[in-house]
Parts: sequence; structure tokens; C-alpha cells
Amino acid sequence: MTETQTPTTPTPAPPRPGRRIVMLAVAAIVAAAIYLFVNTGGNLAFAMEFRLPKLAALTLVGWSVAVSTVVFHTLTGNRILTPSLMGFDATYALLQTLLVFFLGAVASARIATPVQFLINTGVMMVLATVLFTWLFGAQKRSIHLLVLLGIVIGTVLRSVSTLLQMVMDPENLLVLQGRLFATFTGVDESLLGISAVLVGLISALIWQRRRVLDVMHLGRDLSICLGVAHRRETVYLLFLTAGLVSVSTALVGPILFFGLLVANLAYLVIGDHRHLYTLPAAGLVAIIALIGGQGLLEHVFGLGTVLSVIIEFVGGIVFIVMLIRGRSVA
Repeated sequence: MTETQTPTTPTPAPPRPGRRIVMLAVAAIVAAAIYLFVNTGGNLAFAMEFRLPKLAALTLVGWSVAVSTVVFHTLTGNRILTPSLMGFDATYALLQTLLVFFLGAVASARIATPVQFLINTGVMMVLATVLFTWLFGAQKRSIHLLVLLGIVIGTVLRSVSTLLQMVMDPENLLVLQGRLFATFTGVDESLLGISAVLVGLISALIWQRRRVLDVMHLGRDLSICLGVAHRRETVYLLFLTAGLVSVSTALVGPILFFGLLVANLAYLVIGDHRHLYTLPAAGLVAIIALIGGQGLLEHVFGLGTVLSVIIEFVGGIVFIVMLIRGRSVA
């Protein structure tokens, strides 16, 4: 008598993140090509002169925001946080408010764009240095205290900005409001070179630490047991994250929830926690989203709004949903 064999459920095939990375890269190239050459009437010079700088800005900002968010998620152990919570967007808004308040819209506009870029980036990096020095000084403090402190600092800076805006001349206030929203239509081409160098250098340094990030993803205690100098690596990677956020914010303005949106979408698409895949995946998803969104705004909706408003709206909804669901890295 033969034994009856029970049917076994086939084991699902493991995810192949490498192939998905290639698919995302192809999608990014297709999106870039469509954005560059659609509605040009065969005039390639128009595409190269007017659209290529915007395409470069979209790529740099998307990559910077996405990579910095993935690293920040790993360091904090939470996928509903973004590096913007450290107060960089509030710092940028206060700097712009101070310039317009004391100099006026016309005089502040005469300041060379590279000078403004260096001022914005420098002040944000000084803020990061002060925060990290205090947090990881002689006393050992939790990185979550950094997030809490960043939220408090951001609230204070926004309150100061709001106070100055309330007593500001209405014409200056109108000009200021246009500067406080991230926009890709008026990016200064002279900033693209230095931004590309900074983003490329910081990204290379983060890529060198991708295996360390894989270990730190396991948590502080396990990473220390496995030989990672957790405190030193955390400070180092936080500085790199702050550098990416500072460059992207100084280039086009603040984008608060975009990193949260694209990073979690990349986790879903890749299905692998290794930073060998999550870092490029998040960057490519961000590039596709920004190029596709800007292309729709320009070619379909006639620039009826700015891309950052849509990003904040969609990202805010995702943020609320994730808070309700209580999602984390665990």
C-alpha cells in the first residue's frame, strides 16, 4: 500500500532586486528622454538649452533627497522620519525671510546666486555641526533626541519667520512666498556644476559605507556586537546626510515629505533591506517621480501649479497613513 502524498505549496521565487534596479534605470532613462524631446518640434537646441538644466536639477535633487532619507531611516531605525525633521527646511525659510526683511526683495535678488547658495548650505551645515556635536559629545545621547530637538528648533525658526512675515511689506512678502516653495523652473545653471560635484562626492562616501549600513540596520546593540563603531559611524553618516539635504535645499528649496514617499516606495519595489539595492532604487524612484511629475505639469497642466505642492500633498497623506499604521524598520 502506497502512502498518499500531500501536495506541497510551491516556494515563491526570491525577489531579484538586481533586475528591478535595471528596470528602474531604464524607466528613468525613458522618462528623461520623454521630458527632453516631447513637444519640441524637432528642435533639439531648445531641449538642450532650456530643458537639460532642469533635468539635471531634477536628477540631483531626487537622488540627494532619496539617498539621504534611506540613510536616515537606517540610523534612526524608523521609516516614518525624514532628514528634514532636523530643521533644514525651517533654516532655509528663515534665511530667505531675513534677507528679504532687512534688504528688501530687490536688493536681496541682486545677491549673486552662488553666494546665496554658499550661505544657505554653510548655515545649514553649521546647524548640523552644532546639533551633532551636542548630541554625541561627552555624554551619550540617543539619536531620537536629535529628531526631537530638530523638531523643536524647526518650530522655533518657523515661528520667527512667521513673525517677520506678518510685519513685512506686502510686495516683499509676495516675492518671499515664491522663494519658499521648491521650484525647478528657475534653477541657476551656475549652481549645477558645484552641486553635482558635492552630491557625487557625498554619494560615493555613503556608498563606501553601504555594508556598515547593512549591519547598522540590525540595530545598535547587534551592530556593536558585530564590531561596528556605532557612535562614530552614526556621526559620520549623519554629516553626509546633512550635506545632501543642505545641497538639495539650497539648490531648489525645501521638499519635506518627498524622501519619505520615494524611500518607502523603493523598499516596496525592491523587497530587500541591503543598501546595495535600496540606495540606488530610492534614487531612481525619486528621479522618475520628479521628472514624470514635472513633465506632466509642463506638458499637460501648463504649469498651473508647482511640483512641490503636489509632492507635499501626496507625501503628507502617506506620512499620516504610515503614522496610523505604525510602520517602522523593525
